[in-house]
Amino acid sequence: MVEVPVAEVLVVGAGPVGLTLACELARHGLRPRIIDAAPQPSDYCRAIGVTPRTLEVWDDMGVAREMIDAGLWLTGLRSVVNGRRAADAVQPDPGLPYAALGLPQYETERILTRHLAGFGIAIERGAVLAALSQDAEGVGARVARAGRPAEDVRAAYVVGCDGAHSAVRRLLGIGFTGAAYPWPFMLGDVRIDWDVPYGMSVRALRLVDGGPPDMFIAIPLPEPGRYRISMLAPPHLVPGSRTDHGIQAELAGPTLADLQAVADDLLPDPAPLSALRWSSVYRISMRLADAYRRGRCFIAGDAAHIHPPTGGQGMNTGIQDAYNLAWKLALVLKGASPDGLLDSYEGERRPVGADVIARTRKASEGYGRERGGAPDRAADAQVSVSYRGTAFVEDEAGGPDDAGPAAGDRAPDVNGLVRQGLGFPLRLFDVLRGTRHVLLVHLNGACEPGTMQDLAGWMRDHLLRDHLRVVVVASRAAGHALPGAELLEDRTGAFAEAYGRRATSCLVRPDGHLGWRGRSWREPGLRAHLRRLFPAA
Repeated sequence: MVEVPVAEVLVVGAGPVGLTLACELARHGLRPRIIDAAPQPSDYCRAIGVTPRTLEVWDDMGVAREMIDAGLWLTGLRSVVNGRRAADAVQPDPGLPYAALGLPQYETERILTRHLAGFGIAIERGAVLAALSQDAEGVGARVARAGRPAEDVRAAYVVGCDGAHSAVRRLLGIGFTGAAYPWPFMLGDVRIDWDVPYGMSVRALRLVDGGPPDMFIAIPLPEPGRYRISMLAPPHLVPGSRTDHGIQAELAGPTLADLQAVADDLLPDPAPLSALRWSSVYRISMRLADAYRRGRCFIAGDAAHIHPPTGGQGMNTGIQDAYNLAWKLALVLKGASPDGLLDSYEGERRPVGADVIARTRKASEGYGRERGGAPDRAADAQVSVSYRGTAFVEDEAGGPDDAGPAAGDRAPDVNGLVRQGLGFPLRLFDVLRGTRHVLLVHLNGACEPGTMQDLAGWMRDHLLRDHLRVVVVASRAAGHALPGAELLEDRTGAFAEAYGRRATSCLVRPDGHLGWRGRSWREPGLRAHLRRLFPAA
């Protein structure tokens, strides 16, 4: 047995969720270890759709541009129902910093792996989590590798990002409540010769009473003419398969002829398939973990929630799990915040997982039978996720009729802000980017000398330089200075439009959600909130 030094965090699983968590822990100043049972990355194109909110996360991490360059914008949907083609539905402008992106999962993992390497951290592959034990001081993990002695790892915390069949969840004894869909699917990565515009998805359906529709779904890949296709699998491809969720590795994948037969059956016009790169049989389940935390161990992503792929929410929800947890782990490990902050991970993210399961189940069971009502684009984009009313979120700014985001909501971006000395406008996200909390003070008017003096005094008494920055937004700031703070002019009124036209102050967390909101930074509630969040600072 090999004994190794204590690690701050052991991340189990090197898919998009585990990689995001490891990258974010490193960005926040920690040095995690990340292990994965697979000897090499998968070349299966599992997740493709990237939501606008995930792109905002990647923006903060510094990888959004590289992700966008490797992907393609998903521009719309062509539908064929019972042999009749409807008018192409063009994706509307979401009015957000980013639109929906198409990016194969293997590209997402490649870019995140390279980003993690920039912190000097490599994935330890072929490493299987065999045992877990924990006490008040840390977690013991046994890691097995083929042909090598087992290794006993000691870590302050362990996070299972190891998928639907999570070893971490199993070893912790956390239940995974739900059920499997009875219908298996098949997937393929193919070239299709047809007249579909670049970036447009295609779905061809034949509605069936009492069951799922016969379907042919094609999601575009960045290489022109290539698609990830999915459809129901015929019985001859799934004899006796018992795997509950995911790719059925024990079964041979469908042939090109299997896939072409479905295309020929459901599409009114010829669509020759060719150049099959890979194929697989896939099963879908809907399950939610009974808990996201047990002591010093956590689960995230598919280890915590699985559901139908309708709407492309799964990988994105997992990435945002990791983004929520990373800054909290960092503050607790640095001794700045209490352990209770870590409980807020489950309190905030488990309801999100439950909501995603409910929405994707409803969408899947009504697939092809949608009747009226505009889709909830904010929910699909994942920008409407809110943590209102949870343990570390407090709102003292007034009643529900107030304009602007409430405490717990995502902080919206704003364009056209001006900072003295810069010959170009800024986005608010440019200013919020980083690992510290930001106190966002909206004066709703011009800077006044008395106000600046009061705020300077508050900063001397309360500013936590390692954990908090101050940003002031005013209609006019010329001629004023506030050492240690950023002063921005809202010349177009865009900030007031997004955040409300009266004076308010907001505490923006490192994950871009408002942790506190009030009428002024002078509120006793802000001081109390900061003392609760940073009792040791």
